Formats: sequence, C-alpha cells, structure tokens
Amino acid sequence: MLETIRTVFGHTSFRPLQREIVTSLLEGKDAFVLMPTGGGKSLCFQLPALLLDGLTVVVSPLIALMKDQVDALQAMGVAATFINSSLDPAEVARRQGAVARSALKLLYVAPERLMMPPFLHLLSSVKLALFAIDEAHCISEWGHDFRPEYRELKRLKSLFPGTPRAAFTATATRRVQADIVEELALQGDRFRGSFNRPNLFYEVSPKQDSYRQLTNYLRERGDVSGIIYCLSRDGTERLAARLAADGFSAAAYHAGLESEQRQRRQEAFTRDDVRIIVATIAFGMGIDKPDVRFVIHYDLPKNLEGYYQESGRAGRDGDPSDCILFYTYGDAKKLERFIEEKPSPAEREVGFQQLRQIVDWAQGTTCRRRALLAYFDETFGGQDGPCCDICREPPEAVDCTIPAQMLLSCARRTGEQYGLVHLIRVLLGSRDERILRAGHDRLSTYGIGRDRSRAEWHQLAQALLLAGHARVDPDQFNAVKVTERGEAVLFRGEKVMLALARQAAPPSATPAAAADQALFDQLRALRKRLADERGVPPFVIFHDTTLRDMAERLPANHHQLRRIPGVGDRKLVDFGDAFLAAIAGHLLQSQPPRPPS
Repeated sequence: MLETIRTVFGHTSFRPLQREIVTSLLEGKDAFVLMPTGGGKSLCFQLPALLLDGLTVVVSPLIALMKDQVDALQAMGVAATFINSSLDPAEVARRQGAVARSALKLLYVAPERLMMPPFLHLLSSVKLALFAIDEAHCISEWGHDFRPEYRELKRLKSLFPGTPRAAFTATATRRVQADIVEELALQGDRFRGSFNRPNLFYEVSPKQDSYRQLTNYLRERGDVSGIIYCLSRDGTERLAARLAADGFSAAAYHAGLESEQRQRRQEAFTRDDVRIIVATIAFGMGIDKPDVRFVIHYDLPKNLEGYYQESGRAGRDGDPSDCILFYTYGDAKKLERFIEEKPSPAEREVGFQQLRQIVDWAQGTTCRRRALLAYFDETFGGQDGPCCDICREPPEAVDCTIPAQMLLSCARRTGEQYGLVHLIRVLLGSRDERILRAGHDRLSTYGIGRDRSRAEWHQLAQALLLAGHARVDPDQFNAVKVTERGEAVLFRGEKVMLALARQAAPPSATPAAAADQALFDQLRALRKRLADERGVPPFVIFHDTTLRDMAERLPANHHQLRRIPGVGDRKLVDFGDAFLAAIAGHLLQSQPPRPPS
C-alpha cells in the first residue's frame, strides 16, 4: 500500500482512517465510509482498485466529477475511464470494448447507466474487484440531495453477490447514515471520520454594505479561486455582472442556464480561466477543485447541513481557506416566506426547525466550529490559534438591561400583536404608514432607540429570544410575546447581561503559508500552460500545496523534487524538467548582480 501511494499518488503516508478503510476493502469486506470533503476519500477506493485483481466500478452522479477524477488518474498513469452521456455512441462502444478486454482498473459510471440490462450484462462478463458508490447520501430520502435512481443500487448485492460494495459520503446525519447502510444492505465495517476541517476559518459578517465588504475582501485575496453562493438565479447573474464590470474574473452558474453553458462555465472555473463562480446551490456536489481559497455565502443558506457541505468546498488541499457568511435577519424572513408556501405541514415544520438552527448558528456567540461540529454529534477539542471570528475576538457580556426594557416595553405597548420588524421601526422612530395608521408614533417608546442601528436591535432581539425573555408566536404572524422572565426585567428589576457578537469589521483574508510568492506565481503560470496544452484542469498537474512546497524547498534535481508530496513517478517524468527549469531560472534572476572585477 505504501509503495503504491508513494510511486503513483506521490504521498508518503496515509491520512486518518485511510489505511484502515483500504485494508478492509482489500480483505473483501463491504464498507460504509463517512469522510468529510478534503479528507481523502477518493484514495480509499482508488488505491484498492490498483491493488486488487479486476475492475473497480465507481458510481458517480455527475459528469464533471467523473471527468476530473479520470483526468487526474490518467495523469498519474492509471488505466481509468468514464462512460456517460457526454460521449458519442462510437466512443461509448470503444470504452465498453476496453472493459470487455479487462484493459481498465477503474470505470466511472452514473447509476442510471450502471443498472441498464446491457451494461449489467457487460459487467457480468468480466472480473470485478469492487463497487465504490460515491455521494452515497443520494440514496436516502432524508439526505439533502436525494436522487431516486440511487435506490436501484440495492440490486447490486443480489446481481453480483461475490463483489464487495463500499458507500462513500462527505456529509450525513445519523438518520441518513442508517438509511444508506439499510438500503444497500451493507454487511461490513463502518468508518466515520471527523467533520472537523482545521484549515477552514469560519466568519459571519453583518450584511451591511455587503458589496463593498465583498470587493474589499476579494482585492485583498488577489488572484485566487473562490465560490460565492446566492439564494436566487437572478442574484447570481446580477452579482457576477457587477463583479465583472469592476474588473473581477467572475461568472454566474445556476440551473436556469443551458446544460452546455453550465459545463463551459464549470470547466472555465476548474481550469482557472475564471477565478470566481457566483452560484446557486446547483453548483456544488462533485466540484473536485482543491484550491478553492474561499467560499462566501452572500445570502443565508437554508440549513446547517447544506452550509457545511457548501462551505466545505473550500480548502480541499489542506491550505488555509475562508468560509464567510453575510448575515442579516431580513434573509431569514425571506426564507420563512418560502417555507410558509410549502404545502405539507410536516415540511413546514422541518423547514422552520432547520432555519432556526442556521439562524442560531449565525447569531451565536460561542465558537462557530464547536457549534457546527455539535450539529453532527461531534465534540470539538480545540486547536491552536483562532478558528472563527468569535474565537479571534470573543464577545464580552455587557449590561443590556435598558435596551431590553425598551424592546420588551414596546412589545407590551403595541399589544404584543406585532413582529420584530415593526417593533424595531417603532424604536427607531420610523414614519412607516403602518406605524402611523396604528398610532404607534404616539407611544412613549416611539423613537427612543435611535442611538442603535437596525442591525444592533435585531441582534439584541434575537439574544432576548434565545435567553427566554420573549418568544415569537408563529400562529399570530410571529408576534413578539413577553415571557415571565421578560416581565421580571420590566417590573422586578432583573438585569439582562448578554454576550453580543461584535459588529464585526469586514472579513479579512486568512494568510497562506510562507513561500516565495513571485516563484509561486511563476509555477502557477507554468502549471496553467501545461494544463491548457493537455486540456485538463491545472490541479491535475500539481496542487497548490505541491507548488508552494517547491517554492519553499527550491529543489535542484529530480531526486529533491521527488521528495515533495504530490510528485509521483509519472508526474516526475512528465513535468519534472519544466518545473526544475522554472525554479532554476527564478533563482538565477533573483541573485544580486556580481560586482565588477
């Protein structure tokens, strides 16, 4: 195993759980593997495929994911291919011929094609080593990305009883995990990796003048790749057009685009022809780009599981990366309206519960990583250095008794029949027609909160709700009701001490590892040229982490270059001379001129 990961993949050791998973599959057992994005789950089936006798069939739901992984494998000298609807019939027949001749070690295929009778007949004629079912959460109706065609995969057990099956997913609650194991009738080992991604920095920034915050951040980050998520298709188009007009390399991506247009934009992003993708959640599963340095949610996500999955597309190569959420209570109100339109009471209940979880996380004053991991039933043991904006600048408990009394009194004086938005408008002295019509401009609480911003009042209100001083009545248009604890504040002198999150400064970029930046940029340019010549994404040549190691270690020969992680035997032969020449040329140019003799 170690020899193969060294010579083929260019690694010198396993990541956590990889050795145990590979060993289990080599022993012919079924396996369920929950390993978060960036944990190295692809190697867990690619390595056994090289060591076992026969063909490994990888079930994958997306064409782009198949192509990226096959490109990367072929660059390492592995006999791998895919068969999907992007190929013409002649090419499909050619690749099926390669399967029939046992000329391949890995075959990527979608579940729909795999379960077609002619394709099953083809597989029955060759020696099979393993079925690796990627994105296995698609099999569960409780998963965030359920796909009915995945349900057919349960038949593999009876059709190929001697072939082990391994299910892989990057995110799943306990209910979804149990559903995957039950649906596929997996009998073997279960592996559950940590959901913690230490290289990701989580930050929530108030959504005030958000475009200026965004562009300041992007300029600070420089020429790196990132994803910006928006809630609507129109939102992606408007934001991408505005960024492009301001000189940023940006393109929109959403399900309303033609299929070919989506594919072109995704390829442009993976090949670094476009640096920023502004997308709906249609851009997501199967994005195999390791050097995404930031994921920004410009709008509030619908739930924490989706947020974890989307933000987890940052930093898959292990380098420091940012996960930033622009939050405003107004976004939560928009999502509430969407949920209210759902026809099923059960769906509405689930939707509101999920929305409360993401709102509580965004407004929370405890470590964001700890809270996120707790959602997946994992305890966070801490780490060196701050891992989120809360840890970087912890909020202090402050005496909020007077503004709390203002808000609670306003709720009482308006008859406890109005929501937060209305109450805050009263406190700010708004001339809104609804306030004037109700006569609330004549209340003693009208305009007494002008010294605080709307965002500060929303934050205080949410803290009071979480602390139990007030509650929201969903059966009365979310009217704010004063609780018994709130009455103690109004009438019995109880103090209100709250840890309010700071009105944060605009997000700042996480620093990358130290390296010779000029040389690193030259190596990236060389990688891009080599990748374009071969028609593959740049990360297929080398990851950023490998280039950064080159810029730090400055290898002078093949032996030194081979010792850098990510440089396998095939890549050393194909690309070693070009990168060594670039390093040598840079060192020659950067030497100080010799004094005249």
